[in-house]
Amino acid sequence: MAALADIAVYDGAVSPLLHTLKAEAVSRPAPNQILAEWREKLTGISDDAQASLTLTKTKLSSGVVRVDARYSVPVQEAITNQNAQGYTAPQKVAYVDTIVISHLVHPRSTVLSRRLAKQIAINHFNNVATTVTPISAGVLDDAMAQLIMPA
Repeated sequence: MAALADIAVYDGAVSPLLHTLKAEAVSRPAPNQILAEWREKLTGISDDAQASLTLTKTKLSSGVVRVDARYSVPVQEAITNQNAQGYTAPQKVAYVDTIVISHLVHPRSTVLSRRLAKQIAINHFNNVATTVTPISAGVLDDAMAQLIMPA
């Protein structure tokens, strides 16, 4: 199994910011499941207001392996006023934007076939038509294609 390491990723803002998700934990919520967790650790912001990633690998009774990557990005309320005594309440989370990517892997599939399926889906999602060799690197590509989970 791979070691649980921090993940650095840029957002899609006009001026992209680098977000570093710190490794938090690896657990076995069920005998057939592994759960790895990462969370951004910005100072002065509560944990529930930090971006996070969970990666879950589950072996189904059919033998198919399901790998789910769940990204959660909380959005905080904008605080603009203070009361008559000068008190400004701390920010609260207004809502959380979440995206889940699932990959169902047949026991007979190969790393190459899994990467091809992933690349076709990503190209379709991004409306990309290309003949350029796809990049196959990164923690999620390894987890989903090679069925590797952090230790």
